Amino acid sequence: MMIWRSKTLFLLVILGFFLTQIESLRFELESGHTKCIAEEIKGHSMTVGKYHIVNTNEGYPLPDTHKVTVRVTSAQGNSHTHHYAENVHEGHFSFETAEGADYHTCFTAAVHKPPVKLTIDFDWKSGVAAKDWTNVAKKASVEAMELELKHMLEIVQGVHDEMFYLREREEEMQELNRDTSYKLAWMTGLSILICLSVAGLQMWHLKTFFEKKKLI
Repeated sequence: MMIWRSKTLFLLVILGFFLTQIESLRFELESGHTKCIAEEIKGHSMTVGKYHIVNTNEGYPLPDTHKVTVRVTSAQGNSHTHHYAENVHEGHFSFETAEGADYHTCFTAAVHKPPVKLTIDFDWKSGVAAKDWTNVAKKASVEAMELELKHMLEIVQGVHDEMFYLREREEEMQELNRDTSYKLAWMTGLSILICLSVAGLQMWHLKTFFEKKKLI
């Protein structure tokens, strides 16, 4: 019973981790500067992002100078641009990752004198969180309970894939540790052998020297 409860708690913690990925990010960006946000995403996963400049003066239109240039790239291998928008107030992107890597979304604020600070709201989802479950419900015409079960199934599948991905990363790290330990042991043995050889040569040289001087 305690093992079952532990597994259930572990699963709920992981599900909570996935659900917290849905929250948006809000940050400030000074004109003429660039800020990048990185996200590690698995291969063959759907990812979507929405961004807009927050209008801090309600009732007034957003100044024309409040614009950003947005570029989404992948860091794995050759840098590939998945999304590019120049001098915009808002926008969105969506694509399926070809491989697991770190993906970067960079925001560059247009130059303005005197400098101003822009408040940007950025919502970036990937995997299960990237699916629009409202549209799924409309298209499939399913009941609320069936939709919730389908959503939970997708989350569990995402947890399953994530665990296998982490296991692969752990195996890679273990292999690297074994290789490093082997090389370290080999270098240690070689160092000891060299030290013993040098000590032996020194003893032999001293013995020969003393014998020539007829001290021994």
